[in-house]
Amino acid sequence: MAQDNLLVEVKDHVGILTFNRPEKGNSLTMDMLIRVHMILDEWAKGTDVRCVVITGGQGKAFSSGYDISSIPTQVSPEMEVLIKENNPIELALRTLKEFPYPTVAAWNGYCFGAALNLSVCCDMRVSVDDTKFGMPPAKLGLVYHAEGLQQFVDAIGIAVTREIFMTAGTYTALQAKEMGIVHHLYPRDRFADEVSALGQTIAGNSPISLKNTKIILNMLVNQARLTPKQMAEAERLQAEGFASEDLKEGQMAFLEKRKPVFKGK
Repeated sequence: MAQDNLLVEVKDHVGILTFNRPEKGNSLTMDMLIRVHMILDEWAKGTDVRCVVITGGQGKAFSSGYDISSIPTQVSPEMEVLIKENNPIELALRTLKEFPYPTVAAWNGYCFGAALNLSVCCDMRVSVDDTKFGMPPAKLGLVYHAEGLQQFVDAIGIAVTREIFMTAGTYTALQAKEMGIVHHLYPRDRFADEVSALGQTIAGNSPISLKNTKIILNMLVNQARLTPKQMAEAERLQAEGFASEDLKEGQMAFLEKRKPVFKGK
């Protein structure tokens, strides 16, 4: 029987999504991201799930990011419709950000790339105290998409967003807390209990208060957005990055485990 790459549980009004690819550093696949979207979309229709916790289980990885090699050659008709209309990463992130009740990213281990983007789309982030995180697009020659950058700015501010994208560095859990990226650090032996307690505390509050407060907060955050003209320019700049020699060099350097030599072309 094939391993279920995304474990789903609802307990006492807390919905728990657990990435379950430990042999691949819990890297995210297209199927996992679309399932995240579909599960959250279903939970959003009712009131049984009043808090969502996303975690990576018992291993040392929350998630290493998006697994490009996992893109399937054959998909179901239902999934094909979703893929044609939406990028799977952007679809999952948007659904998570717009989920009507509070969401928590619980870093049981390292968190990079698309998984960090997913985390900033959550209302809260907590972490074990011995992990690391980072945003590596600049090391790969990638220009990150505008909606994703906006999600970082909304969650952690423009200054921290600039730093983590421009350095493409690897940071510690303590630095994540100092930067305001995570809100609480817990020792590994207490982490699961602390996350469970946080979820129960949130879910025990008034559903209408949680939901309506989140709506108002999201309206406040959504005041500053790119105009359609600016978004078109951002997409052009992103496409320029995808067509660059730097992107090819960044990918090869990553695979060959060497430092890239970028030429700005």
